[in-house]
Amino acid sequence: MKIGFAGLGAMGGPMAGHLLDAGHTLYVLTRRRESADTAIAKGAIWGETPKNLAANSDLVFTVLPGPPEIEAIMAGDDGLRAGFKSGTPYIDLSTNSPALVRELSADLAKAGVSMLDAPVSGGPKGAASRKLAIWVSGEKATYDNCKPVLDLLGDQVRYLGDSGNASVAKLVHNCANYGIQMVLAEAFTLGVKAGVDPVALFSAIRQGSLGRQRAVDRMTDQFLPHEFDNPAFALELAHKDVSLATALGRETGVPMRFANMTLAEMTEALNKGWGKRDSRSAMLIQEERAGLDIRVPRNVLQDILKNEPL
Repeated sequence: MKIGFAGLGAMGGPMAGHLLDAGHTLYVLTRRRESADTAIAKGAIWGETPKNLAANSDLVFTVLPGPPEIEAIMAGDDGLRAGFKSGTPYIDLSTNSPALVRELSADLAKAGVSMLDAPVSGGPKGAASRKLAIWVSGEKATYDNCKPVLDLLGDQVRYLGDSGNASVAKLVHNCANYGIQMVLAEAFTLGVKAGVDPVALFSAIRQGSLGRQRAVDRMTDQFLPHEFDNPAFALELAHKDVSLATALGRETGVPMRFANMTLAEMTEALNKGWGKRDSRSAMLIQEERAGLDIRVPRNVLQDILKNEPL
């Protein structure tokens, strides 16, 4: 199959590689041409323009930072919209605005293009290993036809019904995730400030009911070792996701008290110039507020994870 793939960053690059490994002909585009070097070396074809990429493809994927980038790649004489052939499925893997997804899906349907919104969860490691959840919504027939290709990208592909539903699910997931991070930062700094050694505290709370759900272990990724400069997911992108979630709350009349508190923390971290750091760098705001500098060597954390099973 001829597949167009726009966006070859930390998530898109590995996913494009899986499609190439499966023998598909791949046309690729990305903001920085050098980001396509790995895919092109494996046989991908540079798409030149979004219009050209769409015109040459039987299926088109985008995996872009958010709504502004999706709108930009669609627009104009050289945009994707100008190149789509009637009958071409379009799958957006980005974390997008449900309102934009539904608007775009209805607009593309007039040209015979069936859009699926299919946000993913699992991070760059999951993209590389294919351990990804992919939530998909849109026309069921299009989903059924495209599922074999989606199965090349992730191990948990789930259909959620009408257009935009998958994007709502992704915002719910990410909003909850970043809110939990802020609560963990607050509670953990309380324990350390009250005199408990951070290593002993971490080892203890991960054995409790919350810890046995693995939520606590996420603190070992960046927060406890203070490793934020090689991001698994950039703060600026996480801030965008929580912004979209709180906007959805306003659109639907749902109070989002804790989500807005989380967004305020993340905004403060952005204003410190941490946008390119890992999203968990926002947890440092609570450390500063508590007058602490909690750092646990990674080897100590690895020993706990290895030698103290849940």
